[in-house]
Amino acid sequence: MAISNPHHDPLDEDHGTHNHSSEHGHHHHHGDGGAHLRWALIITFGFAIVEALGGVWSGSLALISDAGHMFSDSFALGLAAFAAWIAKRPPSLRHSYGFVRAEVIAALVNSALMLAVIIGIVVEAVIRLNVPHPVAGGAVMIIAAIGLGVNVVVAFVLSSSQHSINSRAALLHVLGDLLGSVAALIAGAVIFFTGWMPIDAILSLVVAGLILFSTLNLLREALHVLMEGVPLNLRLEEVGNEMAKMTGVVSVHDLHIWNLSSGQIALSAHLELAELDSWQNILIDMRKLLHDQFDIDHVTLQPEIAVQINQPFIATIAIHPIN
Repeated sequence: MAISNPHHDPLDEDHGTHNHSSEHGHHHHHGDGGAHLRWALIITFGFAIVEALGGVWSGSLALISDAGHMFSDSFALGLAAFAAWIAKRPPSLRHSYGFVRAEVIAALVNSALMLAVIIGIVVEAVIRLNVPHPVAGGAVMIIAAIGLGVNVVVAFVLSSSQHSINSRAALLHVLGDLLGSVAALIAGAVIFFTGWMPIDAILSLVVAGLILFSTLNLLREALHVLMEGVPLNLRLEEVGNEMAKMTGVVSVHDLHIWNLSSGQIALSAHLELAELDSWQNILIDMRKLLHDQFDIDHVTLQPEIAVQINQPFIATIAIHPIN
């Protein structure tokens, strides 16, 4: 989106810049992640119905929990596909950044949903450990083996678009299902050959524990982006110090770095300069520095003349060159 000023003077650009170079040759694209998510949704929802019916018929908690995962996956994949579609909408006068954060919101919802599924499985598993329930081991093995194959296919489809937090949240659900299918397959085999019923609930607890760690990490990452925290792969002081080392820059303050979405990093800062005449060269060099070293393309910089600043900085962080 661009708004033109009919009285614009090109020299006015010397006093500040807002660079969107990511829109020109370095845009972090979503690719065909939406198509991958739609295919994954169709496959997952179809088999979830089959697996749920098989779990009820056989009486297997591992199979029912796996079907529950797949139904939650269907919702998760549908939400992720919708968010991927919304995220592609262009910026508007009301939403100047566009809708790229729709994918982060979807990841947050999906992570919270996964936590709810984990809690449900743990509660039911504890109940089953205290009151064992008959399980048809042979039927469980057959259905779980088919489910494992389905989950492998879906995981493969999603793995090619996992660059976004949205796709990774959807993939986490599928990987949880994949582990659930493995657990159901093992439980079915143990019950079929030994008749030991507690294995069903025990393996359900193991799967819940395995996916809990990844779910909490993804939830933390989504919250971090929505709270506009500094990207986890960057250190604010390191970026600021590199900026302050540039010739002609006296100090850097009001430095802020945040994610617009996964892979889209924005930065704003005030640069205290020794003299304004050097601003254009500093601007060019600073853009190159931020792009090459930190993969930051959405940049807003405000120059200030050192001799004109007669009061303390009111800033989040003030960084001076390291001697």
